[in-house]
Amino acid sequence: MKTPWHIWAVGLLTLAWNGMGAMDYVMTQLKYPAYMAQFTAEQLDYFYSFPTWVYAAWAIAVWFAVLGSLLILLRNRNAPIVLAVSFFALAATSVHNFVLAQVNMQDIVGQESVYFSAVIFVVSLALWLYARRMRSIGVLL
Repeated sequence: MKTPWHIWAVGLLTLAWNGMGAMDYVMTQLKYPAYMAQFTAEQLDYFYSFPTWVYAAWAIAVWFAVLGSLLILLRNRNAPIVLAVSFFALAATSVHNFVLAQVNMQDIVGQESVYFSAVIFVVSLALWLYARRMRSIGVLL
């Protein structure tokens, strides 16, 4: 099957999108001063208080998303599996941030954190479903 044009568009756009998430993860984990300066002391305390499992789920969500975008560009049939793992890891971090944490992320960062998290969630789900569809019709081999 000829590669549809949208594989390249979706792959490149989501690689850039997921690359921004990867940059955020790296800068936060390295506590890069110039990047972390955008946050208040209260926000930094919140970010640094995550349990180990949240950091692990965050890493899985970010790096599997990047890998999933690359696999779409490579037309690899494993993209949906990788993106499913990323999606469920994202869901786990969201449950922590908005339900389980002693202080809710919305209280620390503001209402925009809910909207931005919702956008990330929708993009992640849509990318997973897109990859599943592309595999089912034989585009991802």
